[in-house]
Amino acid sequence: MRLREKVCLITGAGSGIGQSTALLFAAEGAEIVVNDLDADKGAETVRRIGEAGGTAVFLQADVTNPEEVRLMAERALERFGRIDVLFNNAGISGVGRLHEIEPDVWDRIMSINIKGVYLPSKYIVPHMMERKRGAIINMSSCVAEIGLARRASYAATKGAVLALTKSMQVDYAPFGIRVNALLPGTIFTPFVEQYLHRSYDDPEEAIASIKKRQLSEELGLPEDVAKAALFLASDESSFVMGAPLYVDGGVVFGKNA
Repeated sequence: MRLREKVCLITGAGSGIGQSTALLFAAEGAEIVVNDLDADKGAETVRRIGEAGGTAVFLQADVTNPEEVRLMAERALERFGRIDVLFNNAGISGVGRLHEIEPDVWDRIMSINIKGVYLPSKYIVPHMMERKRGAIINMSSCVAEIGLARRASYAATKGAVLALTKSMQVDYAPFGIRVNALLPGTIFTPFVEQYLHRSYDDPEEAIASIKKRQLSEELGLPEDVAKAALFLASDESSFVMGAPLYVDGGVVFGKNA
């Protein structure tokens, strides 16, 4: 029960990494605020937590909408009285070389992936500052550290999230708040599976190619990232501050001969 008596708010918790993290955190004793734009998916996460004996509530909010995020934070605090852990997980992918990306697509990716970290943090950090404690986990990506073909918009956002994480840590360390980032490799979520089938004539060939980038020679699973998030959320990581935690199967620092 590594998160006993902690309240954790997870954005984008209706599926994939967010859902897996919500289930794991609840199993470790946390009370969970499940956020997602999709009410059905969010409710499903809450249902699964409840069936396992955990406590969770769903709060629908668009992480790019200031008023919706402000209300989400207020309702979470009204319900539980505090937020100990904020996991800024919500995000989308983007594909294409820079000149191929239309301005409206670029703006949407920037808004969800960067503003979607800024707004929840903006409305929850002041509460953590008052309590002189808290942990924030921001979802970056290993593409913040490497060049990857046709990922210009996505890489730009995840690099920004990593830089933001480090700056936030400097600002909020005096208030007992830890801010760290997760940098996953390719994780086999439902979103990734759908993307592969939409974007490639032979999805299996695409998966084989992606596996070659990783020393593990396997795709990661949402549970792999959830376990790393658990470490950053728990008191076990009390001396980890402003750090990028790689969960990438060896993409960034390894290369097969």
